Amino acid sequence: MKWVLRAVSLALVFGGTGIAIPQSSDQPSVDTAWTVLNTGLEDNSTDMRAKTVRVLGVIDNDPKAEQAALKALQNDQQAAVRAAAAQALGEMGAKGSRDQLHAAFKDQDPSVIIAAAHSLVQLGDDRGYNVYYAILTGEQKTGTSLTDQQKKLLHDRKKMAQLGGEAAIGFIPFGGLALSGYKLLTKDDTSPVLAAAALMLAKDPDPKSGDALANASADHDKWLVRAAAFQAIAKRDDPGLIGAAAAGLQDDRQEVRISAAAAVIHLHDVGSRPKEAPKPETHRRTRKK
Repeated sequence: MKWVLRAVSLALVFGGTGIAIPQSSDQPSVDTAWTVLNTGLEDNSTDMRAKTVRVLGVIDNDPKAEQAALKALQNDQQAAVRAAAAQALGEMGAKGSRDQLHAAFKDQDPSVIIAAAHSLVQLGDDRGYNVYYAILTGEQKTGTSLTDQQKKLLHDRKKMAQLGGEAAIGFIPFGGLALSGYKLLTKDDTSPVLAAAALMLAKDPDPKSGDALANASADHDKWLVRAAAFQAIAKRDDPGLIGAAAAGLQDDRQEVRISAAAAVIHLHDVGSRPKEAPKPETHRRTRKK
């Protein structure tokens, strides 16, 4: 009992004299946190490095995190790590990395190229749409043919199918078609990736992408791709594509017909909305001399 009274007395003495008693802190040290991340970034396991790089995406406005992701994108020997780095740069909003992401289009692995393209779109760089256009159409927007290496990447059916099935690569935006895409996925089926490419082109301001989506909705032999094309057509808000959407109402697949129907109704509504009157120009008054 004496030791309790002594402890209380000491507390009163120190409290009265203004001497602060050290308090334990529950907040982790930033230095310790970076030590943990750096250990993961240098791990011998490809999976661990990829996971570590991936979580860098939540650290926005931090030059150190951006540099760590760029280093992984440019130097890591494993494609899974480079793809994770490309994705992290987009998630953290690293606009200063846009040129490095564009340079990643020359990567030998399609997962890295697609991740870089998606991040560019996230960062407001329209160059990212070029990859999705090439995936959907098999050619570049310029009308020139793809290089042999690019053709090899896009026709690697096993690799492309793998991309569609890797839940860890969160940049494939199936939207409402996700479950159908997952069920359709087989070892040689590229339709989920092609459908994702179509959906990504929904917001590409280039009219060529609108034409590509119209062609895909009419000619593609994969119903999932046709359905995705109509979904993207609707999201473009371009009444000029209502004819392409209406053609899908006769598709032999119900999933495609309902996607086309929604596009027709939406584009009709968009076209029926009253156009905003142009704002009158304001002229500055000139003072008389």
